[in-house]
Amino acid sequence: MKIAARAKAAQPFHAMSIGERAGILQAEGHSIAKLSLGEPDFGAPPAVREEMRRVMDGRLLPYSPALGLLALREAIAGFYLDRHGVRVDPERIVVTTGASSALLLVAAATTEPGDDVVIADPSYPCNRQLVETYGGRIVLAPTSPASRYQMDRASAESVWTPQTSAVMLATPSNPTGTSIPFDELASICELARGRSAWRIVDEIYLGLADPDDDGTPAHSVLEADPDAIVINSFSKYFGMTGWRLGWAILPEELVSPAENLAVNYFLCASTPIQQAALAAFSPESIAACEQRRQELLARRDIVLTGLERIGLPVPVRPDGAFYVYFDVSSTGFDAQTFCYRALEEAHVALTPGRDFSTATARTHVRLSYAASRDELHDGMQRLETLIRNLAANGV
Repeated sequence: MKIAARAKAAQPFHAMSIGERAGILQAEGHSIAKLSLGEPDFGAPPAVREEMRRVMDGRLLPYSPALGLLALREAIAGFYLDRHGVRVDPERIVVTTGASSALLLVAAATTEPGDDVVIADPSYPCNRQLVETYGGRIVLAPTSPASRYQMDRASAESVWTPQTSAVMLATPSNPTGTSIPFDELASICELARGRSAWRIVDEIYLGLADPDDDGTPAHSVLEADPDAIVINSFSKYFGMTGWRLGWAILPEELVSPAENLAVNYFLCASTPIQQAALAAFSPESIAACEQRRQELLARRDIVLTGLERIGLPVPVRPDGAFYVYFDVSSTGFDAQTFCYRALEEAHVALTPGRDFSTATARTHVRLSYAASRDELHDGMQRLETLIRNLAANGV
């Protein structure tokens, strides 16, 4: 029997395989500092968990509409109005089984075989995989520390082709934790819109981006480009990773095609999870999420201070998400080998740059500071000991 070429071509996500190896070592009795996966240790807000308990009282839980429960879509629209001052018609919102499903729907609805889609290098690998699944070709826009490892208008223009159908942006970004300056984001969208290309913007970490100096929340792309496609999720800001619930905000012309695709691909997101997620937008839950965002700032400082002390440079200070992208070339190891030795010798799980990049694949490593303060302090100490031992052995 034949296996499809797309399945054979799919690349592994090394962060997950490292997580699996860390789990094996832990089962063998080793203490592991798990700094590889972007999974907050907070869990869902208490009000959401309580609402889930209430919903699971034996009531009937039928299918929801393919686009999601109207009450949840209205709540998401209200969140954008309250937080960003943007009016979004709830009819443009599609609730999905996580942001990954939203990205899959968007890729299916916008990508034809032969289309070029511009994505920054580095970027989240699964986005690239989804585009290629539908016959699109990924075109990597070069970045540098000067551009905060983010695409800018000049880099987008430098790789634009007659076949370019979309630009795919993430702000803040995985793996760098850096954001695109809002004026630059607006300029990229202006460029793409003027060339009739889709603007697909992953904002799943937007709630964890640093606010402006006056305390204003980080800007959504919808403030500059109301017809951009936005991807978001309950996983990161709301801490609901395993609940698998996300959404997309679509221009009107994409809603009906996306609905038809959703019916065929997923039917609908989980009804009880959608109902429980309504509590995520309560004042109590938002206050809890903001307290957690502040906690992540303290955790970021632990990591940045620790890496500076160890002598592992961070070319660009992150301003969102919960990642630090640091350079290990001074150790004499490539990123993959460094991560292997960190796990096997220091019992610290990290993610090599090859998951995210071609340009920085061998030199950079992603660290997630979603772990507790104690685990981060422990991880920094273990890495310091590893580097000291390597130096003592002349490596």
